[in-house]
Amino acid sequence: MLSQPPNLERLAALVRQILVELGEDPDREGLLKTPERVAKAFAALTQGYRQTPREFLNGAVFESAANNMVIVRDIEVYSLCEHHLLPFYGRCHVGYIAAGKVVGLSKIARIVDCYARRLQIQERLTEEIAHAIQEITGAEGVGVVMSCAHLCMMMRGVEKQNALTVTSSVLGSFREDPGVRAEFMSLVR
Repeated sequence: MLSQPPNLERLAALVRQILVELGEDPDREGLLKTPERVAKAFAALTQGYRQTPREFLNGAVFESAANNMVIVRDIEVYSLCEHHLLPFYGRCHVGYIAAGKVVGLSKIARIVDCYARRLQIQERLTEEIAHAIQEITGAEGVGVVMSCAHLCMMMRGVEKQNALTVTSSVLGSFREDPGVRAEFMSLVR
């Protein structure tokens, strides 16, 4: 379900209220345009609510006799933690074994971004990417591994600067065949 774009004026007014509640003066020089900038930033950082992977594929799913493993590694990921609205960021590795169809490589990164540009938890984000690749390609198997640093753990709470969270989602032959899973994991290391 696609959502409507946020009302930027209303969002800016809410940000202004937050600044006041924090003890700031939103009329001081450095903060004059901050509410509008934050509203635009949040609209951009949550644009995934207004996208579906199918809409940007533009026919970039191709028939292919190949049934080899396709991997796109080190896709940058930037998202917002749904618990604190703080960023988490890192790398995503996506692999699949084609079953008659392949998807344009840049579209894999766009699928990652589509789901990352929503309020997220890393565990769900990893699953959503895997299921989208499976649905779009009809792949024999799909694997997604993500490694991220969470600012909610770094800047507040436990304040652990070097903690990384690693999640994986494996579907089809990546789940059922230990050899396929091992090959994928060794290639994304």
